[in-house]
Amino acid sequence: MHILVAGCGWLGTAVAIRLLARGDRVTGVRTDPGRAEALRPLGIAPLALDLADPAAADRIPAGVEAILALQSARGGGESAYRQAYLSANATLLDAARRLGVKALVYSGSTGLFAQRDGSEVIETTPPAPAPGTGEVLAAAERQLLDAAAVPARVVRLSGLYGPGRAGLIARVRSGALALGPGDQAWMNFCHLDDAATAVLAVLDRGRDGGIYHATDARPMRRREVVLHVAGRLGLRALETAGGPEAGPDRRISGLRTRAELGLTLRWPSLVEGLEPLLAKE
Repeated sequence: MHILVAGCGWLGTAVAIRLLARGDRVTGVRTDPGRAEALRPLGIAPLALDLADPAAADRIPAGVEAILALQSARGGGESAYRQAYLSANATLLDAARRLGVKALVYSGSTGLFAQRDGSEVIETTPPAPAPGTGEVLAAAERQLLDAAAVPARVVRLSGLYGPGRAGLIARVRSGALALGPGDQAWMNFCHLDDAATAVLAVLDRGRDGGIYHATDARPMRRREVVLHVAGRLGLRALETAGGPEAGPDRRISGLRTRAELGLTLRWPSLVEGLEPLLAKE
């Protein structure tokens, strides 16, 4: 199968490598031509496109049979989110209709859940987005799932980490993530390996119109995360009197996703997933 990986960055490249290993043909989209060309030695056909440009839809090659929309925002503001998700998704939807693809899988985010009561959130829980970027994430899902004549599926990702993205460890070391007010809030994570596996499972076995959660099996309270990482580093966990800005406090569940798709997590929790990374510290 010829698969377009739109947003062939950290996650997208991991997915693309798995696709190549099983015999699929992969075209990877990056905005910058130089970064796109760096995909070629991996066996990924590079395509330099700004997906926020509506004209980019006509440059997606004929023969593409499925699209993985794995792009991320270049910045944290609402405008960057609109470009990366709403504008880029509109381009990909146009291409999907023109090409008659078998599936369009979009990597959404559990960031569209802004609950602050520690409640469990499952795949069928209605989104409760915070103003701004959260509302954009919710709108991007609706845009995909409401699109006519496109077999779209959504996989929502919890906080990603893994080789090449272990900033959590540095934040605990520096005290940017510390004990203090609000440290009973739940945090939710997903290792790169399990996220890539989930994206492929949704491509292969997901339902059109389906919503799935790529998240580990054990959310952890912020206090537990800080104490665990500091303890493994041989440090005293730092404390702060101020605490972080008010943020979400909810437990993301992927139990239904794993049951429907037949998934087994390689890294069931942050404790197991961080261990190879902590061992290098």
